[in-house]
Amino acid sequence: MEMMQTNESLAEKVKKPRLMSLDALRGFDMFWILGGEALFGGLLILTGWTGWQWGDEQMHHSQWHGFQFYDLIFPLFIFLSGVALGLSPKRLDKLPMNERLPVYRHGIKRLFLLLLLGILYNHGWGAGVPADPEKVRYASVLGRIAFAWFFAALLVWHTSLRTQIVVALGILLGYGAVQLWLPFPGGQAGVLSPAESINAYVDSILLPGISYQGYTPDPEGILSTLPAIVNALAGVFVGHFIVKSHPKGEWAKVGLLAAAGGICLAVGWLLDVVIPVNKILWTSSFVLVTSGWSMILLAIFYALVDVLKWQRWAFFFVVIGTNAIIIYLASSLVDWKYIALSVFGGVVATLPATSQPLAAVISLLAVQWLVLYWLYRRNIFFRI
Repeated sequence: MEMMQTNESLAEKVKKPRLMSLDALRGFDMFWILGGEALFGGLLILTGWTGWQWGDEQMHHSQWHGFQFYDLIFPLFIFLSGVALGLSPKRLDKLPMNERLPVYRHGIKRLFLLLLLGILYNHGWGAGVPADPEKVRYASVLGRIAFAWFFAALLVWHTSLRTQIVVALGILLGYGAVQLWLPFPGGQAGVLSPAESINAYVDSILLPGISYQGYTPDPEGILSTLPAIVNALAGVFVGHFIVKSHPKGEWAKVGLLAAAGGICLAVGWLLDVVIPVNKILWTSSFVLVTSGWSMILLAIFYALVDVLKWQRWAFFFVVIGTNAIIIYLASSLVDWKYIALSVFGGVVATLPATSQPLAAVISLLAVQWLVLYWLYRRNIFFRI
């Protein structure tokens, strides 16, 4: 990980297009992980309005088949990493090796650093140092982001956009075929139950260490990482689309992007009758549904932030989005609730009992945001 302090006197060799809406949406995505998911519960206790209960229900993962808003947070982050790739695609395959090597080295470094940080986030060293390899959880959210980004980047660096589209479709069809029709020892093809799916079988023989809370299969297991590449590639395609001018203007881009998202949603839910939408298995229908919602959300943020230039309201999320990885890691390693209680606990305690849960959530978010704002004001950004 690199701490990068920007300096206006230092010009980048290649100026990459940067969308404020991309940082804002990344921050919006991360906001719910940092504690925003508890806002609805606090509002329900404060007001007693049962409408908040629906929002609170959406702040939990689906138990198995199905889809909740909270299921979108992870694939949306992968999608946004792909958008950043697509905004400044660079072909390396025709460059001399001495010009390729720095890019390759950065990509490999990023891959392994995210894998290590994922283990760190999981407290994956098990019983403590020295770590018992059999008690380490190697699979992680950051690990899946790393693999999805890395393989999408390899395709961007070495293939045409048409080839990337063919590969994405091939992965979706091939992965669906494997889950539905490929026989495997001790199981039956097409069974998509937790313990009897082919994902569980692959994890049992290829994934070392422990799984998440003993789940079978691991939510970030080996086989289900493959279709996550398509979430990143969907972002790449969107990045390609946004960076190019459109003869009918920016609003045409917004409309087409939202329409593409709607089509992906419709196709994903149509496929649900054949292969259910399932986050843990990361089914092909799940990829389409989450890619569809990701496109729709980006269309909304792009319209508001980069087309209409309504940027003041987005600043709150931009501050989070520009240091998303470091605050995600800190959400596991830092006791933010203790810090929030130390800073705002006295104020929260003076409020009526029905107001305290909401105030506690707001204080938790405030402490984290103020730390990020301090970094932002000093132009300190952690890049991987």
